[in-house]
Amino acid sequence: MLIIPAIDLRRGRIVRLYQGDPERETVYGNNPVEVARQWEQLGAKLLHLVDLDGAFSGHSKNEKVICSISEEVHIPLQLGGGIRSAEAVEKALSAGVSRVILGTIAIEQPELARKIVAEYGERMLVGIDSRHGVVAVKGWTESSAVTTVELALRIEEWGVNEIIYTDIDRDGTMQGPDLKGLEEILEHTSLKVIMSGGISSVDDLVLLKPYVSRVKGVIIGKALYSNQLTLPDAMAVFG
Repeated sequence: MLIIPAIDLRRGRIVRLYQGDPERETVYGNNPVEVARQWEQLGAKLLHLVDLDGAFSGHSKNEKVICSISEEVHIPLQLGGGIRSAEAVEKALSAGVSRVILGTIAIEQPELARKIVAEYGERMLVGIDSRHGVVAVKGWTESSAVTTVELALRIEEWGVNEIIYTDIDRDGTMQGPDLKGLEEILEHTSLKVIMSGGISSVDDLVLLKPYVSRVKGVIIGKALYSNQLTLPDAMAVFG
């Protein structure tokens, strides 16, 4: 299982939001490129980039930073936030990102999302961001009418085989992973899952060990930046 450090970008800085609330922001650095290098040096095999400006506005405002990270590190990058068109996907891939995460577009423009998945295959992930079992969109500022499981089943039909699952109420709270939500997805689909939200400790990671055959990675943000957990210690849980 991969331990995946998160780099959430807002106005060119590294930030973390509490439950996705833009008014509850903590800034953890002004040099995302250097931080990306540090995670690579500590052994990370994949970085999770989120363009929060893109998520809120639908248009990327961190393209230069993303390109610079891609140029400076040698490990794969996955990028989400504001990817709502075929052009945005192409731009992200051209910037050196290995995998692109579709979110809002999977709800609001499902036929376009299906076409993008068909064209790019495994380079596409879908982020399922859940609040009380319902998928949230547009940077988590709005709720859709689609449940988490409904979206999971829909995108599985498109040929998606891996998702990022986030329980919004746990994101940035360090309250542990949402095992109930994870189990619902595993029960109803054959999707592989990258877990996100709530990880605070080695003990939280140990809770995911029984799911290792389907859970392929864990994204960690606040716990790493607040020194609640170190990347080497997290990686050691899964050998």
